[in-house]
Amino acid sequence: MCGRFTLFLAADDLREELELNAVPVDWAPRYNVAPTQPVLAVTDPTERDATWMRWGLVPSWAKDLSIGNRMINARAETLAEKPSFRTAFAQRRCLIPANGFYEWQKSGTEKGPSQPYFISLREGRAFAFAGLWEVWHSPEGEEVKSCTIITTTPNARMEQIHDRMPVILTGERMWNWLGWNDPRQLAGLLAPYPAEEMQAVRVSRKVNDPNLDVPDLVQPGSHEF
Repeated sequence: MCGRFTLFLAADDLREELELNAVPVDWAPRYNVAPTQPVLAVTDPTERDATWMRWGLVPSWAKDLSIGNRMINARAETLAEKPSFRTAFAQRRCLIPANGFYEWQKSGTEKGPSQPYFISLREGRAFAFAGLWEVWHSPEGEEVKSCTIITTTPNARMEQIHDRMPVILTGERMWNWLGWNDPRQLAGLLAPYPAEEMQAVRVSRKVNDPNLDVPDLVQPGSHEF
């Protein structure tokens, strides 16, 4: 799964690296983005504007927002089948900008604490998660746009840490995700990112606290691989 990520680029760098147009004026770098928090999302491959969405997809038919807490990720293998995701897969795909994410490696003992890793692309390059988005209206008429991050099978580097990884897109693959309509072509984009282009660093368990959002969280602990 993907339960935390980072995007600690300044607005100008974010626009340049991902070839975006507009970024919200209240954007600020983040080191520990957690579920239900606002995240940047891009839905139009022509305008390429980043806007705020709530992380945790809330289908239009949901009774309340709480369902989004359980829908922060969507499995690539079943997007076209699951009622919660199949319409969004066909009509409402998005990009969720990032420059890293965290994953937890289970301890070798049953009750031992999991070890967090900060995972990023070589040279710290920005990328986008493949995502889906929805619009939900509360009984009071409030409109909420929400999104989910798509996961796939792990590459050789990630499988040492976890059995899933987020779908990472760069370059033209980002805009193909938004612009293509053929389900078979779209499915072809949902592959593990090349392991040799990624790096994983053991970090402090301080990242477990979703209220902590500081640069120290991405600093290496004991080793890198």
